[in-house]
Amino acid sequence: MTTAPLAHADTLVLDYLAALWAASDDLPPTRRDELMKTVTDYLAMRHEPGTDPTPVLTRLGPPDELAEVTRRGYLPLHLRLPTPISAPPAVAPVPARVPVVGGPESTVIALLIGGTFLMPGLAPGAGLLIATGSPRWSVGQKAAGWVLAAGSCGVAMLVVLVLAGWGAGAGVALLLGYLAACAGSVAAGLTLLTGMRRD
Repeated sequence: MTTAPLAHADTLVLDYLAALWAASDDLPPTRRDELMKTVTDYLAMRHEPGTDPTPVLTRLGPPDELAEVTRRGYLPLHLRLPTPISAPPAVAPVPARVPVVGGPESTVIALLIGGTFLMPGLAPGAGLLIATGSPRWSVGQKAAGWVLAAGSCGVAMLVVLVLAGWGAGAGVALLLGYLAACAGSVAAGLTLLTGMRRD
């Protein structure tokens, strides 16, 4: 009994799935199965049988990167929200707004905007460390967050020193320094929040 050889397109897809299986070898079995099922469903929705799958595989990204992101605890957003290849709408589609993601991203925003008033310096630092490890924001957005939060701490110290030099009361100097430190962290949180909504 002979079997027909696989088409080149099918070989590319199977090679990709095999590479993803190998790259995700150290994931827990349930997470690995979820990743494989999600990628397979994504390919089924986006790839027309008999056509070149290279554009779809390129959009998926390298298998080792998908496995690495999944290793951090979640599937990439573009895999969780796949869209069919062809859906000819009668009217022009309204761009879908991606909801703000929960988990670590929400923690970052909470630490920067709310936590800074309770623990200035500590909460923003923790929030920015979490943000630095998250693929949700670009390098520029992360850098802007660090500059705003760290810069506001420097401004706060400067305000306290200047007011103390002018003979202002210690309470007034500390209050204004506190508000200056909090303002930068809140600005950093709002910057990252805007980046989440836009992606």
